[in-house]
This record gives sequence, C-alpha cells and structure tokens, in this order.
Amino acid sequence: MRQESSRRIGAWVRPWVLSLSAMTALAGGASAQSTAVAVAIVVHPETQVENLTFQELKAIFRGERQFWDDGRRVTLLMRAPVAAERRLVLDKIYGMDEAEFREYWIGKMFRAEVAAGPKLVYSSDMARDLVTVIPGAITFVPLNEVSSETKVVRIDGKLPSEEGYPLRQ
Repeated sequence: MRQESSRRIGAWVRPWVLSLSAMTALAGGASAQSTAVAVAIVVHPETQVENLTFQELKAIFRGERQFWDDGRRVTLLMRAPVAAERRLVLDKIYGMDEAEFREYWIGKMFRAEVAAGPKLVYSSDMARDLVTVIPGAITFVPLNEVSSETKVVRIDGKLPSEEGYPLRQ
C-alpha cells in the first residue's frame, strides 16, 4: 500500500520536477547565450523628449522622476525577469540583481514614494505596442527590435547604434 501511494505521488510530481528542470535549463541557457546586447530607450511618440542624460534616465527608471516636463505621468514598462535586456538594464541603470530590484520597488511603494511600480511586459512586441499607446510610457527594447512606430531617445546625445552609448553589454 505504501509503495502504491508513493508511485501515485511520484507519477504526479515527476512532470512538475521535469518542468522545473526545463525552466532552469532554459534560464541558464538564456544567460549563457546572451552575447552583445544593446537596448534602445523608447517613449510614447508624443512625449516631448529627444535626449536624456544618463542621470535623468536613472531618475526616471528608479521612480525618482515621475513626471515628464509637460506634466504627464511617467509609465515605466519593464520586461519580465528572463529577458537579457532586463538584466542589462538592472545592471547598468539600477546596479542591482533581481532580488534587490524587487525589494527596491516594494520599499518605494510601501513608503508611498511612488503611486505604482513598473508595469511588467512579457515580450519586446508587447513593450513596443504598449509604449505607442500609453501616453507618458517609457521602456527599453533590444536595438535589433526597434520599429518605425517607436520613438528612440538619445542618451547623453548618443543613439544605441553609436559608440559610447551607455546601455550596451
């Protein structure tokens, strides 16, 4: 009876363990194959900004600057944790890992320093689509996925394709 019960539990648990193993392998594989990555900072087309200093960009992404010059609220769109471009942004803009990033935003919301945290997007397509329809939105996409509908912002006067652009790995 005990063996029978263990077999049934094993049969039920095994697919979950395999799924978890597969996800772990995929996550490891994604980081192993991430080579040169550059991200473009893109904003809603009506946002009146062409260039940001790297310090201004940090202030926006860290929730320290919550409004654009025209008074519109900044809506920060962040990629899901498995995206290589998210790791680049966490490293270069936040100087944090995933756990520190989560704690950072929980703390800001708990202290009522921000009305809301970043909105999570699950793909570059979703980020590009939402940034074009949400007034005041800002996000990042891999350089090779920038579309003609998106407005790319210069950082310290440089575009993502130019030498010295700060969001490259």
